[in-house]
Amino acid sequence: MKHAVKEVKRKEFYVFSPFLRVFHWIMATMILILFVTGIIIATPLATLNLEPTFSSTYVDLVRDIHFVAAFLFCAAFVLRIYGFIVNRGDRLFPHFWEGHFYRETIDVLKHYMLVQSNHASYLRNPMARSSYVLLYVLVAIEFLTGFDLYFMRDPNNSMALVTGWVNTVCGNEMTVHVVHHYVAWGIILFAIGHIYMVTRAEFMEGESEVSSMFAGTKFLIHDPVDAVDVETKADRRDRKKRDREGKK
Repeated sequence: MKHAVKEVKRKEFYVFSPFLRVFHWIMATMILILFVTGIIIATPLATLNLEPTFSSTYVDLVRDIHFVAAFLFCAAFVLRIYGFIVNRGDRLFPHFWEGHFYRETIDVLKHYMLVQSNHASYLRNPMARSSYVLLYVLVAIEFLTGFDLYFMRDPNNSMALVTGWVNTVCGNEMTVHVVHHYVAWGIILFAIGHIYMVTRAEFMEGESEVSSMFAGTKFLIHDPVDAVDVETKADRRDRKKRDREGKK
């Protein structure tokens, strides 16, 4: 029995800079550490199995790990901004001002809900772009509430004066705790959805979603709709030249 061999040609697109890739994995690791240690801090059930002499030391250690991870996460987030400046692929933001963006988002949503068999090819699809904006909002809330809780241990220090307004906005410190806790769950829910979508895109659709976060490049069969977003000036000149020649 003969088996047909199908040749598939793919185009390579450089999307994610080393800065984005390195700090993406640092931030992902810190989110996991922060969530686990945060749950232990909120509900330290394991301390019931420890000798009273060591239980307070154990919680202090978990809190210290949580604080170090928080500062590393914040530093990685700030340094990742550098990637937004130097590489176009690192700043694939949603085009809220364009009407077709919403139609394309619905198409992608239908596909991931198994209602629609396929969607157009993207370097970063519109639903992913929108979800990252939501993630950045959640991260900003975590920074504000987390640093407020950290520095308000001593309300008289200078940083407490900087972050103290968060208590005023939320009403009291307990509300800040509650907001910090539930927003953390929101980030975890985002991570679960993110893992599902990139894994599906990588292995079922061949869109190099997972591998691109290691190598920086995507290998796609079709020309992505948003390829123009990562064009360099030289690429743009070549494309316009091809368009002019095609019209002749």
